[in-house]
Amino acid sequence: VHELKVNCMQRRKIEIHSPDSSVAGTNNFKIIVADVACERIFTVNDVEHGGCKYGIINLSGLGKESLTVEMYDNLYFTNRKVLEESLFSLTRFSKLCLMGIAETPGCASLLPASLFSSTNPGDRPGMLCSFKISTAWSCAWCLNPQADNCFSTGLTRRVLVTNVVTGHRQTFGTSSDVLAQQFATQTPVLYNGCRSGEIFSIDVRQRNRKGQSWKAIRLFHDSAVTSIRLLEAEHYVMAADMAGKIKMWDLRTAKCVKQYEGHHNEYAVLPLHVNEEEGLLTAVGQDCYTRIWSLQDAHLLRTIPSPHPSSKDAIPSVVFSSRLGGSRGVPGLLMAVRQDLYHFSYN
Repeated sequence: VHELKVNCMQRRKIEIHSPDSSVAGTNNFKIIVADVACERIFTVNDVEHGGCKYGIINLSGLGKESLTVEMYDNLYFTNRKVLEESLFSLTRFSKLCLMGIAETPGCASLLPASLFSSTNPGDRPGMLCSFKISTAWSCAWCLNPQADNCFSTGLTRRVLVTNVVTGHRQTFGTSSDVLAQQFATQTPVLYNGCRSGEIFSIDVRQRNRKGQSWKAIRLFHDSAVTSIRLLEAEHYVMAADMAGKIKMWDLRTAKCVKQYEGHHNEYAVLPLHVNEEEGLLTAVGQDCYTRIWSLQDAHLLRTIPSPHPSSKDAIPSVVFSSRLGGSRGVPGLLMAVRQDLYHFSYN
């Protein structure tokens, strides 16, 4: 059934409207990330002077016959780039987005969702808070109630966990750069993927420790780990690396139980997208092809080429959801590439 539905997906271009007519369609999409309910997507767009611009796209228009969405910018510009999707994380209630800057000096900023609106720009609040850090590779917001005011940043040879209310920080030294992070939701445990190929977990309730004794689970890839995704029951973790390998690991036995073939990566930090409700795994390769696998049997269901010529600076960013636009939304894949946004229906 999944193979039939995936192969029947057809591409349609989405029309982007904006209260500011000069905004829509003028800057290349770099990253799109959906909020928890998939009612909207947070966007990072390149701008001409070399920085990035941040916005929100309301997806409610996807349920209508004509595919239109509303895009709002927060008009906050920076000369520093958000380098990868691993540096863009959504907080528990989707009212804030956590953004990491991967330059020196770097920072992690919490941006209120109220920044993105169609109201008078002069009425908008500034950044909620910003934390100076050294060069960052990844960041993640904790969704567990025991540490729901905390976020983590993966740095060069260390992990930094920060409480945004108290400002208290915990530092965990590592032997390699931390390129990917995700918190569990059932426990305050942080999973980390490293340039060395190691994946390890940290219980953030413990105090700083020297050495490596605080590592709970340790798994190993042969190449740098670029993305990790916990499955809902948190017995398994998906991991992708710079050799193009995607593996499913059983955290109870610390063994690889499935491998998903066909992904292409040589040096980029590329994300994985897991949709357990539909039983699908999606990833965009360095070759600009979007591949969709069956999560259960690891069968490659479809390979989708980019609508634009392949280029290392035009790798598509995607979101897959069963309800794009909210509880009454439409299922499908969103693909952002260059200045365009596309919808692939899944029904």
